[in-house]
Amino acid sequence: MTDAERTLWRYLRLRQLRFKFRRQRPVGEYIVDFACLYPRLIVEVDGGQH
Repeated sequence: MTDAERTLWRYLRLRQLRFKFRRQRPVGEYIVDFACLYPRLIVEVDGGQH
């Protein structure tokens, strides 16, 4: 994980947004960084290597 992904995951993992996020989920033919199955939200984070 990039530094940006680690920082965001720290907050998502503790459910500070009150939703359950999952890391590195397959969605169709893609693998997304973070996904919340309800309310169907996907978050992609680019770090310094992009």
